[in-house]
Amino acid sequence: MGREPVRDVAPKAPIDRGWVDWAVARLRADTLRSADTHLLQLRTPAELGVDVYLKDESTHPTGSLKHRLARSLFLYAICNGDIGPHSTVVEASSGSTAISEAYFARLLGLPFVAVVARSTSPDKLALIEREGGRCELVGSAGAVYEVARRLADELGGHYLDQFTNAERATDWRGNNNIAESIFDQLTLEHFSVPEWIVVGAGTGGTAATIGRYLRHRRLPTRLSVVDPEGSVFFDAWRFGDPTRTATGSRIEGIGRPRVEPSFVPSVVDHMARVPDAASLAAMRWCSHTLGRLVGGSTGTAVWGALSLAGQMHREGRPGSIVTLICDGGERYLKTYYDDAWVAEAGMDLTPTRVALEEFLAGRVAELPVLEQAHRDDSVRASPPAPHVQ
Repeated sequence: MGREPVRDVAPKAPIDRGWVDWAVARLRADTLRSADTHLLQLRTPAELGVDVYLKDESTHPTGSLKHRLARSLFLYAICNGDIGPHSTVVEASSGSTAISEAYFARLLGLPFVAVVARSTSPDKLALIEREGGRCELVGSAGAVYEVARRLADELGGHYLDQFTNAERATDWRGNNNIAESIFDQLTLEHFSVPEWIVVGAGTGGTAATIGRYLRHRRLPTRLSVVDPEGSVFFDAWRFGDPTRTATGSRIEGIGRPRVEPSFVPSVVDHMARVPDAASLAAMRWCSHTLGRLVGGSTGTAVWGALSLAGQMHREGRPGSIVTLICDGGERYLKTYYDDAWVAEAGMDLTPTRVALEEFLAGRVAELPVLEQAHRDDSVRASPPAPHVQ
């Protein structure tokens, strides 16, 4: 029998290449208008011997690290032909990604719906709506996925699905991603190649981008992922079990009830679990030290970075550590910065605050070792020091 001739197959819906060209140019113009974010040095005692830096992602136009992700997700969907000039864009989010996505949807003249848990900060919901988005509230963080998928189907729109597409939508080899930017900005620092980069995981996309970049560039820097209590990532990683589930996290933007598809465990060198009280105390301490408000996930990252810095100090190893200011604290005035909300949540921030004040005064040897696990070891888990319980 003769072989069937090769035939062109028409796409399910025509792709408006003129609109695609226009949309990509609009997104590119936004990139050019946005200067790179600053790399700040955290004030630490000279006795520590470790420089700690914060990449300030709160200065993006939409106020968080998720601005980079949202732009990448829109470019990915547009260039795949999934979003066109009449698409309704839908996302499942804990808030910050949806704020950034609503901004880009408005930039392109597209309707946007964010599916978020009712527990999401009211200030975040207001920011989504200010950017022209609509909020669909659901009972829990675990319910957002199916509702977003169903809404996209009902509206004939596109579900961006950050939790699946974050790691594939971002170019980890370079192209001005966050990892490349960090190393460019460290070029003239005393310790220009950091010992650690510390990040949290929500989708896992930032960790995947940084971890892959470190290997691609053959850099000795190790990647530490800090996980808040209630999140699944820490136990799933140390036990090698991606099917695990958890209750979810009270620290918005990081931590999840399930292991998200964009979390790539093989690029992570170290993980630590950070108590919520330590996250919020470190958040407030960092805000006071920097003179600007930072969010709860920044507190998680700073507490993890300082724990590693203390470990380096005890081992007599000078160097540097980089972590992120993920978003500004203005979004959490009614929650994390509200003493009544913190007390109602059953958290005592005083012990961690005192420990940080002692650290800043030069008593660096007392920084705690968190519950942690290393890739090259069997589990090395130490119970948290009493003052971070």
